[in-house]
Amino acid sequence: MRRAVAVGVAAAALLAAAPAAARGAGSVGVSVPPCRGGQLAPGGAERLGVDAVRVTVVNEGPAPCVLRGHPAVALAGQGSPDSARALAVVAQGAARPVVLPVGGAAQTRIAFAPVLGETDGYCASGAVPFVAPSMVVGVAGARLQLAPDDGGYFAVCGVAVRVTAFGPVP
Repeated sequence: MRRAVAVGVAAAALLAAAPAAARGAGSVGVSVPPCRGGQLAPGGAERLGVDAVRVTVVNEGPAPCVLRGHPAVALAGQGSPDSARALAVVAQGAARPVVLPVGGAAQTRIAFAPVLGETDGYCASGAVPFVAPSMVVGVAGARLQLAPDDGGYFAVCGVAVRVTAFGPVP
């Protein structure tokens, strides 16, 4: 609990010092640079029912940074390019800058058309289901690979996902 409070206090302090463009406010402050791929690490892929996942990325430093926008998304096969699929991103909501202190995290929600049925699932659209053990999220020049938190697979119908902009972890 102390770590969460400390991160929250640090985030508030950084937000107060962030430039006007990063905060969306009208005052001038110290500049916080954009996040770079080498700073970010996967923090988890939490399943939200059968049709969505919450992906978390963490700033591992060495300094605070500003994360903006929506990630790119692909499903990763089992070591074969033929078993991977890039997905079209349908952006949901406005992208606002998120100031990440070192150790701070941001989240995005990725929703997709689910595979229906049991073992031999099917797509309501008639498309062939695509199943993969991991997801690759493109953010700030990095490609972060994540597996579902429940140890299962990602199973989607179609080639598009609905993705929210990154936001702070509540």
